Parts: sequence; structure tokens; C-alpha cells
Amino acid sequence: MGRPITPQDLWTLQRVGQPEHVPGTTSVVVPVVHYDGDDKPHSTIHMLDRDGSTHALTSDDRSSSDPAPSPDGSHMAFLGKTDDDPPQVYVMPLGGGEAEAVTDLPLGASFVAWVPGRRSLVVAAPLYRDHPSVESTAEEKESRDDKMPPVATEDRVYRHWKKWLAGATIDHLFRVDLDSGDVIHLTPDLDRLIGLDGVEGSIAVTPDGTTIIFTLDDYPEPWEHMRFSLHSMPVDGGAITRIATGESVQQYRPRVSPDGTMLVYGVQYEHAYYADLVRIVSHHLATGTEQVLTADWDRSAAGWEYIGNNEIVFHAEDEGHVRLYTLSLDGGTPMPQTSTGSNHGARVGIDCFWHRHESMSLPPEVAITSGGHTSIVSAFNAELLSELELPPAEEIRFEGADSAQIQAFVVEPPGFDASSTWPLLHNVHGGPHNGVMDSWHWRWNPQVMAAAGHVVASVNFHGSSSFGDTFTRSIRGAWGDLPARDIEAATDHLLSLGHIDENRMAIAGGSYGGYLVTWLTTLTDRYGAAICHAGVTDLLGQYASDHTEGRDAAMGGSAWEDMDAVLRWSPLAHTHDIVTPTLVIHGELDYRVVIDQGLALYGVLKAKGVPSRLVYYGDEGHWIEDKGNALLWWDEFLGWLGRWV
Repeated sequence: MGRPITPQDLWTLQRVGQPEHVPGTTSVVVPVVHYDGDDKPHSTIHMLDRDGSTHALTSDDRSSSDPAPSPDGSHMAFLGKTDDDPPQVYVMPLGGGEAEAVTDLPLGASFVAWVPGRRSLVVAAPLYRDHPSVESTAEEKESRDDKMPPVATEDRVYRHWKKWLAGATIDHLFRVDLDSGDVIHLTPDLDRLIGLDGVEGSIAVTPDGTTIIFTLDDYPEPWEHMRFSLHSMPVDGGAITRIATGESVQQYRPRVSPDGTMLVYGVQYEHAYYADLVRIVSHHLATGTEQVLTADWDRSAAGWEYIGNNEIVFHAEDEGHVRLYTLSLDGGTPMPQTSTGSNHGARVGIDCFWHRHESMSLPPEVAITSGGHTSIVSAFNAELLSELELPPAEEIRFEGADSAQIQAFVVEPPGFDASSTWPLLHNVHGGPHNGVMDSWHWRWNPQVMAAAGHVVASVNFHGSSSFGDTFTRSIRGAWGDLPARDIEAATDHLLSLGHIDENRMAIAGGSYGGYLVTWLTTLTDRYGAAICHAGVTDLLGQYASDHTEGRDAAMGGSAWEDMDAVLRWSPLAHTHDIVTPTLVIHGELDYRVVIDQGLALYGVLKAKGVPSRLVYYGDEGHWIEDKGNALLWWDEFLGWLGRWV
């Protein structure tokens, strides 16, 4: 029997990244992140063979990530970062030899891909929007001295998560000639985003090495809304052309068949609704003929890659799990290839799929699926995991709001004995249109919560993803209705089992989860403690968010047409009966749920005399990412629960 996991263990465990298959071999290259002595992340790229043997390819002199093997399997390009310098592109031979930097861009590089048939790379790299050349960005960088100047804008979309878009940077495309060393700027006049959350997955190079296909925001009014569509341009530079695809509001992840004849990509059809199902479309590059391959499938696809010329592999959330599927380009029903845990990021190897596998009791490792059988290949965390007791999550179903069957995952504490009673902690997910998967979470980790002595319930309430489009849409315009009833039903169900102490129950959540936690405290005093991290507490105040489109549909109305509808489900408009001791956590750089949301809740609680505590991070955004800050977060989180339940 091992010991309980601690918050420190989350930072001692190595974090396994996306494996990339080395063509013509039985190996992949995979980045693995660990935290060194000064608590900073350091990534090393490893070669991993199908037999489980592994060795490091890159040294500790730099942090190395985003490996891209060459089409012939002889070399690897990657992003390397040294000290405080921005990441640059490096190339190294996989048969042995030193890595060589091939870029020296002022703000570094963000993506690299090989040009088939040529000793060239396509590179994405940020430049300042108002200084869209390498030279002018370099000069501006020197004058800014890491200080952001004042911003004046008329853009509707001017921030994203914790990054400014107005007055800041966008990614440009470059081609690097490895023989001459020339770095050719391909998009000198660009002032639109190639991708909103980075460009990985947004760029493809055709197998003949002539054309770059990528997504680009082309909404008619710049920076008013984000509408990404497929575009192309010659690898050697030239005009950017919109590909003649079918009508949709978003297009994602272009992938070209090995023979260069077909393109597959993802689409969404509903404007300003991020949870609209992502459907896969095939597009014949010569004729423009298209077919929606998953038009009748009630799941949202992601991460597709070609298997030969007429089949793809991809992953999708399905009832609290992430499964791999295969699908013929001739149509049909996606065929599941995995069953348990969560599996994603498939890369086609020799007679197998390489991917990551994880669960609530196993951090991500590299796995192989072949013939419907999945086996874990890597063991980067085997030594530490052998010391820990990580009980598997139990998947349960119960009757929730409107008699719907609701799923939840329950993690019991080490040494759990059903003949005793235990405190209950609801781990309430965000979104709202996300879901709790049977996967490892580096921040809101149910194992660490359970190790402190709680039975931890993670409920996929109405509005969650992975249970079909109707279930996901069911809460639009009434955020606090069905989900709150589902959480209460989960509490009642767990109490009925006889091992939960009704006097020691708590609720905790972040983002929308913080909203639902706060909303529940306006309805009931049955929970002895609440934790609201980056929580929405004032629906009207979300017009200060980085993205405001679609707010009226989510909230049930707009402030200028139906304020009563907005206030109906807004927690701060219903604070009369709140008595639950509440820990409020928020980051200054959170542009999705702005800091005022947390401060207003804390101020109201203090004014009412409700026991409350504020944890403020001046250097964090929506997520707590720094190791030291995260360890403090756990101290406060577990300390609040220990104090009140």
C-alpha cells in the first residue's frame, strides 16, 4: 500500500507531451517536462521505441519542445529555449550529432513544420502588430524594454485569456532554407490571427512541398468577431487565397492526404457558440467537392490525422471518456478503437496508433493502440507512482434534474472504509460546456483532494460536453437551473449510500464551476464550505470579458433589452441568504473572468459578515501556472476545507 499523493508530487511527476512518430521506424520523439531546482519548467525531448526503451535526445542546456521529425526520419526540428531568451528553431540529426539553431527571431518562434522534398521549414513566429517586420519588431522590442505601452483600440476582440491582442503580437509565417540559412518572411502584410490559442494544428504543408494550407480569421470587420477559414499560399511566398469551402462559421485543423488529393478539416455552423459540435469535412482539392463525414454523429471530433489516403483517426469525448476513433472517407459511422480512460493525439505508426493515455489515477504516458488493444509504452513516472496510492475513480449514474440520468466520477480517499462516514467535496467543472473526463488534471486534481480525506465527486451535470448536443445546449439562458439541481441530486444520492457525513460537505469550482458554487450558496446552507476560483459572480460584469459575443444567449438576455433576464441567474443579484464560508481565489491577469468578479463577491461576503477569505495573484490569469503559486493555492484550498469541514 502506497502513501497518499501530495500537491508537491504533482510538480515532481514528469509531464509527458505529444508523441510524434519518426517515419520509417518503430519509434516516436516525445517532449517531457520536469521542474528543476529553481521551480521553472524544463522540457527534454526523448526517443521512445515500441519496446519501451528510451533515451534523451536533447540536453539540459536548453528547454526543448514541439519536436517535428523530417519526412525521411533522418532529422528533427524543434523549439529550443535558453534562459530568458525566446524559443528558436533548432535542427538536429536523429542518427547522432548536435542541434543547430536555424532562426534568430526577435520574439522567438511558435511552430515549425518540414517542407516535404526540400531542405526547408515552415515556421510561425510572433511580430508586433504595429511593427510587422523582423527588423521593426526587433527595434520595438528594444524600446519597450518588456514594458507594455498604453493601448488605444476600437476592436471588440482585444484580449484573450491573459494576453493582449490589441497593441501586441500576431503570428507570421516564414520559410527557412536550411542550405542557405535564409529566413524568408511569407506574410509581411498580415494583421489577422492564424489561430486563437496558438497555431499548432492550424497549419499544414502539402506533400508535394508547394503549398501551405492554414486557418486565418477573415471576418469582414477585422477584430469584431473571430471567423477562421481555410486559406493557402505558395511555400515560396505569394498571394494568400481563401480555399473555396462550404459555408461555416469556424474551420479547423487542415490535414492533407499523403497523395495530395484530399483535405480534411473541421467545421462549426453556429456563430458565437463554442460548444457547437465540430464535424469533419472531406474536400477534394482539385474539384472542391465536399462531404460532411460526421453530419449525423452526436459527438465533437478533434485531432484527426490521415491513415493512408482514405481513412482518418481522431479522438472525441464520449460520456466522460476520450476515445480514439477511425473513419473512412467514404463515410459511415466512426469506429471506437479505445475504451477506458482518455486517449488523444493519435499519430499513425507502423501498424499502430501512437498516442497519450491517461486516467484519473494515471498521469499521461505514451501508449500504442493496435487492433483495438491499447498498451502503455512509456514509464516516465513509474518510480514515483510506485510510491503512491491512487484509487481508481468509480463511475456512477443517478437521477438528476428532469429525471435525466447523470454521470459522475467519485474518487475515495486512501484507506476508505464504507462503514465509516467521510466528508464530501464536490469538484465542480468549468465551461460550462466542458466536462469531467476520466483523465489526469494537473491543477484541479481529484486524487490530491481525496488524499486529504474527502470523498470527491465530479459531476457531469446538464450542459457538460460528451453526452450529445441536446444535453450540452440544455442550460443556455439558464446557467443556474439544471446544473444546480444535478449537484443537489448527486449530494442526495451519495448521502443515501450511508458513508457521507452530512455535516461535513463542501463545494469547490473554477470559472463556471465557481459560478455554480456561488449560485448554490444563494440556494442552500447545506454545505459547510465553498471555494470559488476565478468564478463568474455577476453576469452583467462578463461584458468586461475578453470575448463578449454569445453572452446574451448564454445569460438569457442582453443588458439593453432584458436586464431582468440577466439578473435572474446572476449570483450577486441573489445574495440575501448566503451564509456559507467562502474562499475566493482570483488572478489579476484573468481576462476571461475579470478580477472584479472575485473582488465583488468577496466584498459582498465581508459586508454581510459571512466568513470569507481572499487569495489574490497579481501575476496569474485564469489558471494558476507558476509552481510556487500553485503550491500556495493548494495550501489555501485544503486549509479552507480543513478549517470548515
